[in-house]
Amino acid sequence: MATAVQSPRRGSGVCAMRGSCGRLSIFGAELPCPDDGDATAPDQKLLDLMSSVCGPSYTLPSSVCCTYDQLSTLSDRLQQAAPLISSCPACINNFRSFYCDFTCSPDQSTFLNVASTQKTTEGKDAVKEVEYEVSSSFREGFYDSCKDVQFGATNGFAMDLIGGGATNASAFLKYMGDLRPGLGSPFQINFPVNDDSAYNRQPLNCADAGDINARCACADCPSVCPTLPYVAPPSANKCHVGSVSCLTFSLLIIYSVAILFGIVFYSWKQALRHRQRRYERVALLDPPHSPTTVNGQTNGLDGLVGRGGEDAESGPSGSIHFRLGRGASLLDPMEHLQPKQNKINAALRRFFYRLGLFCARRPIEVFAITAVIVALLNIGWKFFAVETDPVRLWVAPSSESAMQKHFFDDTFGPFYRNEQVFITQTGGTPINYDTLDWWLKVESEISELRSDNGITLADVCFAPAGKGTPCVVESVSAWLGDDMEVWGENWQDRVTDCASRPGECLPPFGQPIDPKLILGGAKGDWLNAQALVITWVVNNYNDDRVRPAEEWERALNGYLSRLDRPGVQISYSTGISLEEELNKSTNTDVKIVVLSYLVMFLYVSLTLGGGLPPSIVSAFASRLWRGIIRLGVLLHIVKSHPVDQSSTSPSLSIIPTLLSVNSKFSLGLFGIAIVLVAVSSSVGLFSLLGVKVTLIIAEVIPFLVLAVGVDNVFLLVHELDRQNSLNPAQQPEDDDESVNSEGRQPSTSTSLPPEERVARAVAKMGPSILLSSVTEVVAFALGALVPMPAVRNFAIYAAGSVFLGAVMQVTVFVSAMTLDLKRAESMRIDCFPCIRLRPPIGLYDSTVPAGESVVAKFMRRAYAPFLLRHEVKQLVLVAFGGLFLVATIGIQHITLGLDQRLALPSESYLVPYFNSLDAYLDVGPPVYFVAQKADVPSRHGQQQLCGRFTTCEELSVANSLEAERKRPDSSFIASPPAAWIDDFLQWTNPTFESCCRVRRRDPTVFCSARDSDRLCRPCFEGQEWDSTMSGLPEGGDFMRYLQQWLVSPTNEECPLGGQAAYSSAVKLASDNTTVIASHFRTYHTPLKSQTDFIDALTAAQRISADITRRTGVKVFAYSLFYVFFDQYEHITSIAIEVLSLALLAILAITSLLLGSWRTGATVTFVCALAVTNVMGLMGFWGISLNAISLVNLVISLGIAVEFCSHIARAFMGAGSGLPVDKIDGRREMDERAWTALVDVGPSVFSGITITKLIGISVLALTRSKLLEVYYFRMWLSLILSGALHGLVLLPVLLSYTGGQGYSLEDTDEDWVTSQMRRPMDYEYAPFADTDSLMSDD
Repeated sequence: MATAVQSPRRGSGVCAMRGSCGRLSIFGAELPCPDDGDATAPDQKLLDLMSSVCGPSYTLPSSVCCTYDQLSTLSDRLQQAAPLISSCPACINNFRSFYCDFTCSPDQSTFLNVASTQKTTEGKDAVKEVEYEVSSSFREGFYDSCKDVQFGATNGFAMDLIGGGATNASAFLKYMGDLRPGLGSPFQINFPVNDDSAYNRQPLNCADAGDINARCACADCPSVCPTLPYVAPPSANKCHVGSVSCLTFSLLIIYSVAILFGIVFYSWKQALRHRQRRYERVALLDPPHSPTTVNGQTNGLDGLVGRGGEDAESGPSGSIHFRLGRGASLLDPMEHLQPKQNKINAALRRFFYRLGLFCARRPIEVFAITAVIVALLNIGWKFFAVETDPVRLWVAPSSESAMQKHFFDDTFGPFYRNEQVFITQTGGTPINYDTLDWWLKVESEISELRSDNGITLADVCFAPAGKGTPCVVESVSAWLGDDMEVWGENWQDRVTDCASRPGECLPPFGQPIDPKLILGGAKGDWLNAQALVITWVVNNYNDDRVRPAEEWERALNGYLSRLDRPGVQISYSTGISLEEELNKSTNTDVKIVVLSYLVMFLYVSLTLGGGLPPSIVSAFASRLWRGIIRLGVLLHIVKSHPVDQSSTSPSLSIIPTLLSVNSKFSLGLFGIAIVLVAVSSSVGLFSLLGVKVTLIIAEVIPFLVLAVGVDNVFLLVHELDRQNSLNPAQQPEDDDESVNSEGRQPSTSTSLPPEERVARAVAKMGPSILLSSVTEVVAFALGALVPMPAVRNFAIYAAGSVFLGAVMQVTVFVSAMTLDLKRAESMRIDCFPCIRLRPPIGLYDSTVPAGESVVAKFMRRAYAPFLLRHEVKQLVLVAFGGLFLVATIGIQHITLGLDQRLALPSESYLVPYFNSLDAYLDVGPPVYFVAQKADVPSRHGQQQLCGRFTTCEELSVANSLEAERKRPDSSFIASPPAAWIDDFLQWTNPTFESCCRVRRRDPTVFCSARDSDRLCRPCFEGQEWDSTMSGLPEGGDFMRYLQQWLVSPTNEECPLGGQAAYSSAVKLASDNTTVIASHFRTYHTPLKSQTDFIDALTAAQRISADITRRTGVKVFAYSLFYVFFDQYEHITSIAIEVLSLALLAILAITSLLLGSWRTGATVTFVCALAVTNVMGLMGFWGISLNAISLVNLVISLGIAVEFCSHIARAFMGAGSGLPVDKIDGRREMDERAWTALVDVGPSVFSGITITKLIGISVLALTRSKLLEVYYFRMWLSLILSGALHGLVLLPVLLSYTGGQGYSLEDTDEDWVTSQMRRPMDYEYAPFADTDSLMSDD
């Protein structure tokens, strides 16, 4: 029972307590006796002990208030703390002086008061509670000297262990004075604030450079650290004007000025034109005296006498202008009408004509040769392999990141496998008794969990102390054990105490656990943490040794998937989860992808067919209209009026006949089959060459090649239809009898055979197909320059597939097209060619050309003339300039990265896990700075690495990392580095009697932890050893001690042992003569977004480069995620490089094959603008730049060529056959642009745009976010952008900047015939002089 102490003596030379009065229990600590007697003179033995215990900065007194045994007890207690703070002389010497004064000061009673006593087991009164009046200056100085001292093994601070993580001096002293086992006090020590305290000791300052017993190194004393210059965060170097970027601001100004200038210029031109028109009207009143030109402007006689000058060189249609109509133009001299020829185009036409004629005449041989080649190519399927390893997919084997990962894995072992679980609770915290009790039982079951082959956690876990020792399990069970009943109602105090002082709650594996690692989302309020976080650390290997771990992970996966508790959410991930779920995701939306293909198949097959002739459609439309009129008359809605009955409508019975014969369903399916065979052959070829298939290839290539290849099919079929209209077929003969004895026989006019028509169609479209295909193949092949295997392999497969598809389309498909044409002309049913029908009566009575489709008629009558009006063209340029500006703004919002959640199935269990990881884990991933090529056994090599000694280099490896930690906004480093060199050298400190020990009789033999102190002594006992590194081991001694340290256990007696914390951090040479490499571990700040991860990697690489430059030691940074994010260090430059090279290739190819560098440059510019708009949409639509989107950008460039190349070639070939005369002042290139739109615009719209839109629209139904974001969104963007630029901007630009045209016909006869037989040309004159159609007033 405690009793109050009555009026003890106080004063100088008077004690307050002394000696030992026993223990409170058999296992308790010795307690001092209250004693107000005088201080006594110490003997030499006591003085020697005081000198050792109290340190070199402590002045030994002439009298003391302690005994030898009492001081020995203090020495034992100080030995527990000394290894934690010994690196900073100021801290440890203040610590020693503080306790030596408390225990032995002769003036003890002036600042120490025994407040109460208690009875010991021996019945004596012992101290229970004292008041230690420490001056404010000392308490603050004491705290300041220790608050920044680091303990590398935990990547933390010694204050977490000796001061409970105190953040001020009062909390620090309170923690040390509280009654508590371990580093606490055996009795209560209170620290009342007394400004008049007699305790006058002055604290040592860690920055005191003149006192070797005080000066600390930079790592432990920030005030002596060099200040690094400010470095902006990696993503912060952006120029802004207000809330917009400088680039956007500049473009806004330029765009606004350009529009203003355009408006002014347009107004001036309109005024000038108005004046000129008035002058011309006056001049026409006196024709004999009016010149042909006035002030350089053409007048009304231009149409009669022709126009010279520049326009005369622009082509046949621009040479002579007549008001006499098309027929009169044939009377002109041939030198004016004969079109120019392009040598390259003529050679290509002759080549494709011969190729088409060969394939059309010998289809069987073509099929046979193709079948043999395809069979040979597909032999490579036996070597088919899919690459699923994320590292091999996204990281080039020769990249620096891959080599660094390989070096780290080989040197230190692969990074551990983590099995992690998050436990959350609906509407509250999982930190409650019931949930904790349930989880501790679950965790016990997991520790005993066995796989099918009997593998347990103990067989595969990471055990720092060696096989058979406790596994590393970071969980609240490290604090609570496996049974909540042990703590009862005190469990909350236990959790709070352990979270505040993790060093006092060591788990079985011996290392303190940061509470942020196991209590997620707490923000310091540990009992209200939002999640329990549990992590099992499992050994990892890069060979077959990893299979037992994977087997146990599958067992754990199954166990966790079955785990359930009402009101509790469980999210988890194991080492095998990500790869398995990613592979599973490829099959998630197979139905959607297949449906997308089928819809495209159906559309192509149906739309390729000829359908019903326009005359038939018109006849039935008339019949329907007459029926409606009759119904209206019967209902008295309209008045009766005469209906023309002169024309006879064909019978309804002919419609099925025409549909079944004119259908090209089987031809469309054959075209699609060719595309798939091309993909299959490409896979076989490159599999044979050892190029592995990736998941991107499997999902995208068939779709891509189909989308690209179908265009060529449409172009060939539509051109063949045009050839058929120019050269109508004769009525098929019937072997049995005439079709109808009363009907007229078919016309016997001459007609080209089917083979000739097919050959002409191939000759016309072959060069266009060659242009687009070669450009696409080259664009895709340039993607092989990207070092990322996923992108490179995709580019190789895409280029091969497109090439093989194009070759088969101008050979095999041509043969099939010929057979289908013969089938149709012989009235055989599509899909059932053995069945032959009789042609309907009167169907072949005349050779009327085939009519236009609705799209073609709209293009010719409305769209093309409207688009090419002068004012509309100006508005188009302004609008696309605005689009470019908006796209530029969007590009600046493109982020880098690929969220893992997008790549997973929406129902995957990893999605909630990643959500929990972002929400609750408040620590960043570990990062290792690997040092190579340092001569570590030498003193200079040690000084290049160390940071805890005063002679270490100012910006050594450790000091540089510490300096970077102090600017986390730019370094993304949050924790002090675990510097093995410092802890190792501190381990040799002779004042730590339980650390480095050797045999007394044979110092060459090291003592183990079990050896008695009587047989052993400190390694450097009696030798020089101080913070200047004087006396520390070098050379061979260094390596001998280092080998022992790496196997020395880390325990309470010696927390500096290297086995647990550093056994895998140092790689020794095979002969143990030097250190090959070592790493310094630290942690990143919490990384939440993809940008954070990329910036952290960038910062780590900058830090490594800075350290290498300063110290000469080769240093690189490694973290588990670096290898996946390394691509983003280069992806922007790679994207620019690949797209730029592709654009240069497009420029060269189009300029060569189109015969004009101006047209080639225009096409290239439009393609670049289309891709720019796609990139702008990426920024606005949340599509990040990564390997997948880079692949899509390359695709978008290839598809942009599809939209542009056919129109551009039609434009260049429109040097003849212009429909009507031009209006005054209209440039010839307008008419060529009109002709290009009318000729191939419908094919581009229906065969390219609509086909792709139909296929991609089905992907809108997908449940996969990856397919939605990177395929549906991005492909929709590139299709719309390509169509918009190809069908709107390109014709406008060609009308301004296109090159000189030439004819696509080879002979004069062909040219004249094509002009006379061009269907529907007489109906509409797009550029007729509207003034001539009006009568003058």
